[in-house]
Amino acid sequence: MGARDPRVDAYIKDAAPFARPILSHLRTVVHAACPEVQEAIKWGMPMFVHRGNLCFMAAFKQHAGFGFWKGSKVVESRDDQSGSAMGQFGRLTKVSQLPPRRVLTAYVRKAASLNASGGKAAPKPAKKPKPAPRAPAELRAALSRNAKARTTWEAFGPGHRRAYVEWIAEAKRPETRARRIATTVEWLAAGKPHNWKYAR
Repeated sequence: MGARDPRVDAYIKDAAPFARPILSHLRTVVHAACPEVQEAIKWGMPMFVHRGNLCFMAAFKQHAGFGFWKGSKVVESRDDQSGSAMGQFGRLTKVSQLPPRRVLTAYVRKAASLNASGGKAAPKPAKKPKPAPRAPAELRAALSRNAKARTTWEAFGPGHRRAYVEWIAEAKRPETRARRIATTVEWLAAGKPHNWKYAR
């Protein structure tokens, strides 16, 4: 379970009156969102730690600040607050300037998840593989008349087949298409992929 540091209690007590409710609110939200979080004082301000620095808060004479250690990986850039104060939420003078509690909770959990994964964002879902290309009717007919070409075609993976199919499909005129089909069959009969000229 997480632990509260008496030095953070003292920090909040010594802060300006306007800042105390802000700091207390942030502390409560962080502990609720990440029950295992630990508190520390680093660089003269309260730091919340969970598998590395998680987030921090600070009180100044006229404003308070709050931010996540991994910054933009947790909170998208806020143009209206950019460069205006430490952290990602601008110069805070009252609790209502912070995002709603549910939003802050989501940020804290995201930051904790990033720390748990070594700081990397969750991987993007893998792209669905393209469906295997279907040979146009003219090519299928030509392959049915040439056993060697057909054997090579059937042995080729989707990438090699797609290269031939797309090359044929790019032909603008019927005579160009017919010529490319004839060339395809010739190259396949010789066991060649479409880009064989460029292979080393």
